[in-house]
Amino acid sequence: MNQIVEALQFGFMRHALMAGVLVSVACGIVGTYVVVNRIVFISGGIAHAAYGGIGLGYFFGFNPVLGAIAFSLVAALAMGTVQRKTRQRADTVIGVMWAVGMAIGIILVDMTEGYKAGLMSYLFGSILAVPAQDLIIMLALDILIITLVASFYKELLAISFDDVFATVRTVSVDAIYLLLLVMIALTVVMIMRVVGLILVIALMTIPAAISGQWVKDLPKMMVLACILGVLFTTTGLWLSYFLNLTSGATIILVSGGVYLLSLIAKSLVQGTGTGARAEVP
Repeated sequence: MNQIVEALQFGFMRHALMAGVLVSVACGIVGTYVVVNRIVFISGGIAHAAYGGIGLGYFFGFNPVLGAIAFSLVAALAMGTVQRKTRQRADTVIGVMWAVGMAIGIILVDMTEGYKAGLMSYLFGSILAVPAQDLIIMLALDILIITLVASFYKELLAISFDDVFATVRTVSVDAIYLLLLVMIALTVVMIMRVVGLILVIALMTIPAAISGQWVKDLPKMMVLACILGVLFTTTGLWLSYFLNLTSGATIILVSGGVYLLSLIAKSLVQGTGTGARAEVP
């Protein structure tokens, strides 16, 4: 306990904990839609394409986070349009855009003169190095995501479970779907500062996947996913601090470990339930 109190005296630890909470809120809300809609692949494409925006930031000398926001939004809209309009070859086109986005970022970073400070933190995360200005951006993105979900909850719910019914009810399915991808893009930018672009999809989907095993009501699923996200980021952060491990990877290992335990527990519960029903005459 004394070690925890001592650690909290450092500004970077307080920033890291706040970043974990802010990211967990976005992951819990948006990650639930990703899992329900089964669009992990396109989310991964957006995440990796965002590296192009980081390259833009380094090359033109502005905050790479802002570049990642702009590039990921463009990638999300482009991939969403491709998926809705050309379903047969969508996976191939999205894969190409995924690779091209990263390639653009790498080339722009290569063309940038001087030392690229903090570049690896965008790929592998650096929650212990999140500055105060990034916390402000995260908070603003959280507020924006919550506002969008609250405003378009019924429409998002409709396209998540039955887009044909949503079309009959005059819901603009394509527009709402693109809105969902925009929220994914914003969440990706938040997560990359915590676990990096390489592991961004894991943190976005694992808490929601676990909550989906136990809860079927969408709002409750979001709340549980947010709580699990806070638990995973906080636990992973403390473990990495005390064991001198990479924070992002530790957070994902904690998340993955709990996911496996949840799968085992769920199978045991289902097995017990099946056995109990078999004994009833």
